[in-house]
Amino acid sequence: MAPRTDSFDLGRLRLSSGEGRRLELEVALDPLQFGGETYAAEPAVVGAILDISRTTHHGYALRLRFGTRLDGPCMRCLEPARPSISVDAREIDQPGDVEELRSPYVEDDVLDLHAWARDALALALPVQLLCRPDCAGLCPVCGEDLNSAGPEHAHERAPDPRWAKLGEIRFE
Repeated sequence: MAPRTDSFDLGRLRLSSGEGRRLELEVALDPLQFGGETYAAEPAVVGAILDISRTTHHGYALRLRFGTRLDGPCMRCLEPARPSISVDAREIDQPGDVEELRSPYVEDDVLDLHAWARDALALALPVQLLCRPDCAGLCPVCGEDLNSAGPEHAHERAPDPRWAKLGEIRFE
């Protein structure tokens, strides 16, 4: 079993330019707030693969990969949803004057793995977390779950408001 790691000292690897290492670590994932709901990672501590490569001028190229499930309500029907999420994130930290090449997760050769894993998971989420890909959601009129309601579920259509004045005409 790999050690749980929230932060990792990249400098202790003593990598030379062009050298790299692959590490198997465990990282804790905090519950996410998404669409006003809370989604908890299951399991809360996941196995992750961290690839570290040393670049020129004392920089690092980083890659983080892991998979997890999220437990929370379906965004269409509110039933329990457990989508699987695969994360494959990359970061570059190259000291210098160019801000785009500085990783917000690396400071003084220490990688904040916990924050990077949380943010990478949030970026890997689909637009909607569903109980199943073909979830029909809730009826907008009565709120019934359309996944369990049969094809006979229907409501009388409201009259078109553009024709409302015609309903006021009285023939005597």
